[in-house]
Amino acid sequence: MEQPRHPYLDTAAPIAFAHRGGAADGLENTASAFRRALDCGYRYLETDVHATADGKLAAFHDATLDRVTDAGGRISDLKWADVRHARVAGSEPVPLFEELLEEFPGARWNVDIKAEPALVPLVELIRRTGAWDRVCVGSFSEARVARAQQLAGPRLATSLGTRGVLGLRLRSYGIRAALRRSAVCAQVPETQSGVRVVDHRFVRTAHALGLQVHVWTVNDRERMAALLDLGVDGIMTDHLGTLIDVLKERGAWE
Repeated sequence: MEQPRHPYLDTAAPIAFAHRGGAADGLENTASAFRRALDCGYRYLETDVHATADGKLAAFHDATLDRVTDAGGRISDLKWADVRHARVAGSEPVPLFEELLEEFPGARWNVDIKAEPALVPLVELIRRTGAWDRVCVGSFSEARVARAQQLAGPRLATSLGTRGVLGLRLRSYGIRAALRRSAVCAQVPETQSGVRVVDHRFVRTAHALGLQVHVWTVNDRERMAALLDLGVDGIMTDHLGTLIDVLKERGAWE
């Protein structure tokens, strides 16, 4: 039986997600990137979290600061007092996820837990701020996202992890497979290692189970259109304007 829709998904599909705030401009996961996405009309923002050595939740994709900032080092080995001085592209500070929740109260957040130490602080932050309807938690690790669900209960929206996605793919072929039924969506790449993940069968099976399908990270206009034709419920993109144009052409941009 189809489960009731979680309040996090209380908008008409397809959902447009600004991946890392719209990473194409080089300022990924910064307050300025997220502000630009919201100014463009995006309502759903995607980000990642790592815990610093003193338990602060940095909104940052990589395990280390080296790739996108003027600083270096593994975030889990650094205190927030050190991380806060790093500058993305040499100009923008690394934000705390708590700061983003406060600064952008109208935004919905899709949050990838990148490492185990970030799990409990994230759940505690959501609980403390009452942001149950504003955050969907995901991770490649099915065990990690299942543990977040266990800690938080049904108020927390979660996506399937890698194992759950595999189970959903097997079910789409008529093969019995275990599936965590507390998830509200499957968030997947279009293909993985050259193997197609998202097709009519996958989308149809997910919808029959009450799950939305969100696809990452799609930056090509033709691929966006093809996925929307398949009936996917959301697309995550680095190229904000391209997705807006595709949705406008279909009368699906609010």
